[in-house]
Amino acid sequence: MYTVKETWSPEETFAFGKEMGEAAVPGGIYCLNGDLGTGKTVFAQGFAAGLGIHENVNSPTFTIMQVYKSGRIPLYHFDVYRICDPDEMDEIGYEEYFFGDGVCLVEWAEQLPELFPADVWTIQISKDPEKGFDYRKIEVSQEQETE
Repeated sequence: MYTVKETWSPEETFAFGKEMGEAAVPGGIYCLNGDLGTGKTVFAQGFAAGLGIHENVNSPTFTIMQVYKSGRIPLYHFDVYRICDPDEMDEIGYEEYFFGDGVCLVEWAEQLPELFPADVWTIQISKDPEKGFDYRKIEVSQEQETE
């Protein structure tokens, strides 16, 4: 599966994140990639809203992971920007969350590709200054595991 969504404002990026959160099911892993300032946090806030989470959602850059349980399913929001070694993820017990009862949203996931199963959702957000300051291209893909 592959989808491209263009957004022209933070509100549209939020709305697309919300749409994806509304469709999320337990066990889903969403890898959220993009340079600094591309709107990953805005997307994550929308995703959380789609799960029915009304808490303030920010990137857990220094805490690595933030848990939100107030929605219809738990959200485990990771920011692995500062993780240099997959063993650091072992130390926080990431597998319990990746293969648990909630949904995982992992910012900067491209830094640790070896941690993820084949059937994750990959969300790549990019800017194009020629199309405007608030323009974002959001590419969503999911590889299906083959048996």
